[in-house]
Amino acid sequence: HVQLVESGGGSVQVGGSLRLSCVASGDTISRYCMGWFRQIPDKEREGVAGIESDGSTSYADSVKGRFTISRDNAKNTVYLQMNSLKSEDTALYYCFTQAWWGQGTQVTVS
Repeated sequence: HVQLVESGGGSVQVGGSLRLSCVASGDTISRYCMGWFRQIPDKEREGVAGIESDGSTSYADSVKGRFTISRDNAKNTVYLQMNSLKSEDTALYYCFTQAWWGQGTQVTVS
């Protein structure tokens, strides 16, 4: 059983930046693919970014060039650096690995 705890969300102006963190416990994440998803009310959860165990990354087209996913295996933590934020980035952001989800952290851009 893996527990994921996100943090770093908040309110920011358009064009601003935030860094989300996802700390894992219960297992080491170094061998797992990790991902960030987001969801707004009445819409399906969508993938934002993913990072494989070898460090390779992938991004949704809507965030390419603005968001960066990274991992620190020594800290069992995954990050999402979000720059040039837009109002449409407003959502509840979730960390995910294997079958486990975090509780989410709210990002509001206005």
